[in-house]
Amino acid sequence: MSKFDLIVIGGGPGGYVAAIRASQLGMNVAVVERAELGGICLNWGCIPTKALLKSANVFEYIKHAEDYGIKVKESKADLVSMVKRSRDVADGMSKGVQFLFKKNKIQHIAGFGRLKGSGKVEVEKDGKKTEYTANNIILATGGRSKELPNLMIDGKKIIGYREAMTLPSLPKKMVVVGSGAIGSEFAYFYNTLGTEVTLVEFLPNLVPLEDEEVSKQLERSFKKAGIKTMTSSEVTSVDTKGKGCKVTIKTPKGEEKVDCDIVLSAVGISTNLESMGLEEVGVAIDKGKVIVDQYYKTNINSIYAIGDIVKGQALAHVASAEGITCVEKIAGMNPEPLDYNNMPGCTYCSPEIASVGYTEKAAKEAGYEIKVGKFPFSASGKASAAGAKEGFVKVIFDAKYGEWLGCHMIGNNVTEIIAEAVVARKLETTGHEIIKSVHPHPTMSEAVMEATAAAYDEVIHI
Repeated sequence: MSKFDLIVIGGGPGGYVAAIRASQLGMNVAVVERAELGGICLNWGCIPTKALLKSANVFEYIKHAEDYGIKVKESKADLVSMVKRSRDVADGMSKGVQFLFKKNKIQHIAGFGRLKGSGKVEVEKDGKKTEYTANNIILATGGRSKELPNLMIDGKKIIGYREAMTLPSLPKKMVVVGSGAIGSEFAYFYNTLGTEVTLVEFLPNLVPLEDEEVSKQLERSFKKAGIKTMTSSEVTSVDTKGKGCKVTIKTPKGEEKVDCDIVLSAVGISTNLESMGLEEVGVAIDKGKVIVDQYYKTNINSIYAIGDIVKGQALAHVASAEGITCVEKIAGMNPEPLDYNNMPGCTYCSPEIASVGYTEKAAKEAGYEIKVGKFPFSASGKASAAGAKEGFVKVIFDAKYGEWLGCHMIGNNVTEIIAEAVVARKLETTGHEIIKSVHPHPTMSEAVMEATAAAYDEVIHI
């Protein structure tokens, strides 16, 4: 079959979710994907990295087993086995997407897809080109590791996230450039396994998009764990001649040189838009992003774009939500446009970080008079029992109307808690309603209630 109601180019969490929703709405759908179904997220990002991080977490527990009254004679991290487990998890998830395609009667067209005019997609595989037509086309081609001119990835000594996930042996020393989610997660992973890690961040704080108090807590936690952190610093050059790498870093105190085995570049992502036929068709682009409206329609009728290639947070769950909204609009429904200020962000290092909405600084800059509450996990019974007292929950409310403006967490398993704030903010829940909603005890989640109570001077346990 060569004619479809919808063709999606890209089979990642934006593309495959959009395809499944379109099929549920009665469309005849095809997805063009040149690599594994599930895209970077399932195969080289979200899922396999979490498998690696779980291995590191288990190893960390074993190293501190005596803290829990357990004696372990000997333990050793086996990177090769960890990588194999991670790849097995990724393969299983990708096969799960294949099953969903069969269940929803979605055709997977293997190859590289590009636009070839109104309603036409050309797919190239093994030198052979085939043309398909569709009433609507969604571009969901995602992104890849961003490369800086002075930090070009060679895949051996200067690596990106893909190579970091499949190293054949544990490096003795590593420099990680960039302390966003990817950089912080790999810094934690390799440090836990025994690598001497230096984490370099250009901006003044680690995880610079997070609330400043969260950033400072992560810096303290990382230093305690033995990770050397360098903020307001820039890698100016990497000499890869010889056995290892000589990294030159510009710091506020002057130039510093660091020797290491490998440099991991985690400075962001670049969009996959090359050779897509966008210019030929006339799709408008600005600063490497496709310009779309609130329902992801481009300036060209029947062509849409979602995920990392459009403006917004480059996160898997954001791409999925965009895909669903886009498809429902195509189907003639009236979906509510997404609120990008209510998109949660998570970083899965240890301690974990989770946040949504305004930071304290951003809320003040937006002109709000605010109430701020904070509850430390050192005062949490569940955190003490778990041996995970680092971190806190911080909440920000509008003092005038009680609107929940933001929520920021750092601590054990907080990525599983943040959804409470997301749902509550969506429902326009006030601080007093959170305080009066009974939270189970003992749990990490009751820290949300306690932090809210602290904002209104009603906190019990601190």
